[in-house]
Amino acid sequence: MSEAVSETTAVEESLQTFIETLRDSATYQQFVDANEQLEADEEAKSLLEAYQEKQQELQADEFDSSIMSELQELQSEVSNNDTIQQHRAAQEELAALLEETNDVISEQIRQEFAQSLGGGCC
Repeated sequence: MSEAVSETTAVEESLQTFIETLRDSATYQQFVDANEQLEADEEAKSLLEAYQEKQQELQADEFDSSIMSELQELQSEVSNNDTIQQHRAAQEELAALLEETNDVISEQIRQEFAQSLGGGCC
């Protein structure tokens, strides 16, 4: 076996271990649970959909105070919805964990790890 293949295999094994560790973490499990709760909560999903539609409506049209008022009311309802807030908190905690992981990897390799190198079409 060549040295390059051996190195690639070692990296892939380490990556698999990292993925399994992440999946087993309390932070990830809280996110999965919060996501499942959000998917099961039709009221919360409808509220988010209405909020997103109202945001798009506001962006597509010239400023309309009635749309802004409706958006503010929906924002208040979103802020008061426990399912949505639990999902957002879990999502923020997972993002913080992944950001911290990125920082550690970047420090170890002495360059930005999750950096866009450009050149893509999208």
